[in-house]
Amino acid sequence: MNEKDWELLQTLYEMKNITKAAEKLFISQPALTYRLRSLENEFGVEIAKRGTKRLQFTSEGEYLVEYSRKMLNELAKTKDQLLNMAGNIQGHLRIGVSSHFAHYRLPTILKDFLAVYPNVQVNVTTGWSTKISQKLERKEVHIGIIRGSYEWKEQSILLSEENVCLISENKIHMGDLPSIGRISYKTDPIFDNMIKDWWNHHFSQPPMVTMEVDRIETCKEMVRNGLGYAIIPQISLRPHDQLYNRILAIDNHPLLRKTWLIYSNSALDLSVVKAFVQFVTTQLRQKAHSF
Repeated sequence: MNEKDWELLQTLYEMKNITKAAEKLFISQPALTYRLRSLENEFGVEIAKRGTKRLQFTSEGEYLVEYSRKMLNELAKTKDQLLNMAGNIQGHLRIGVSSHFAHYRLPTILKDFLAVYPNVQVNVTTGWSTKISQKLERKEVHIGIIRGSYEWKEQSILLSEENVCLISENKIHMGDLPSIGRISYKTDPIFDNMIKDWWNHHFSQPPMVTMEVDRIETCKEMVRNGLGYAIIPQISLRPHDQLYNRILAIDNHPLLRKTWLIYSNSALDLSVVKAFVQFVTTQLRQKAHSF
């Protein structure tokens, strides 16, 4: 069993589908199936059962998947340490980032960082903040950038606080909201609960949700066309949006959405991680007004 086998098992477990896993690994489906059967023969166990729609991993298969994850992490850690021993700012930097932050802020940050440290290769994973914090706990990423309030026992730096806004095509009266269609979008539970708390503080009846979309940009486009209002974090607003917006508050205290940079103490042993943390905490705080 080698590095390619570890990656194969991780991808199969993620996709739960032979065809999709083969596409992601850039190999043929027969080649992937052959290698899976070879691993089963090598260990004398059944790794996964083929269902009607997806693979079902056996307990032995899940054990090998966890083993593969650990080995890939150890291999990456070894490569990082060897590059670190050279004393230069180089090597791979693995970052897990909240999807919203990755969309609206990360590209500029990485462009500026790589201009200073061109020998660094950055690997980015995006997703819900809960997913990112879990990846950091499993040491699959060096650094996490998450949004909301999550418990993290090691190092955390508050990067920014932003307002939560109501947006609409034209100005609307707050008292009319229960009778106006709201456009909602998929978001993390912490932000969803923040919105619910604000609503329940101001209204006794539930909101009239008329549309549910998967992305905040789709939500904004619906609002722009006069199909309803939405509640979004200020990070998602851009000058060219030209939408009416109003900052939301409870008892005159604005709703604030926080962005955190989190990492483990041991991660700073790597010069590339230390360089990124220092870069972010100095450069981004200087630009805090743009958050």
